[in-house]
Amino acid sequence: MSRSTAGLIAAALLAACTALQPPEPGRANIYVLETVPAAAAPRPKRDLVLEVEVPRARPGFDTSLMAYTQRANGLEYFARNRWADTPARMLKPLLAQALERSGGFRAVVQAPNTSAVELALDTELVRLQQDFGARPSRIQLTLRAQLIDVAARRVLASAEFDETESASSDDPYGGVIAANRALGRLLERLVDFCVQASSSTGVRR
Repeated sequence: MSRSTAGLIAAALLAACTALQPPEPGRANIYVLETVPAAAAPRPKRDLVLEVEVPRARPGFDTSLMAYTQRANGLEYFARNRWADTPARMLKPLLAQALERSGGFRAVVQAPNTSAVELALDTELVRLQQDFGARPSRIQLTLRAQLIDVAARRVLASAEFDETESASSDDPYGGVIAANRALGRLLERLVDFCVQASSSTGVRR
């Protein structure tokens, strides 16, 4: 067999093998949680330093995959759409930003930090999912929070915040927009909770 013939056969075999390989998956669409700062309502200022702890997440939501549901107790994930980080980790700076913007505390810091603090905010992401069991689909966002008196080692108050927002389109991007709207409302409620609960701390300045 001549070299030219062998080369042609090898090239044909390579092309055939390439054609049989599965296509490479498309690039994922990546989204972030973010909110548009709202005009801060006047709130009483506490001369206290509040530390925002790293949020935790319930099983099924401690992932950058975007969750959705089509029936009760069922949880699925979009294949080509995901968050830039886990929603719980993206929440921490947003929580701190909202609390700092409120003016309700002398300072707001994010854990871990080395400065002395009087209060700590512990949060847990209970769920963040797009529900396709309703039409239009809707985002369900639930966050549990505890405000802790660090020196006394006691929980001052705890609450669960639940927000639902209809999606403008029944696709992942519609869910992202709805999630950010729901988050904006939730953060305002959380700020009020922290400012009000901090009045019962044993620290006096």
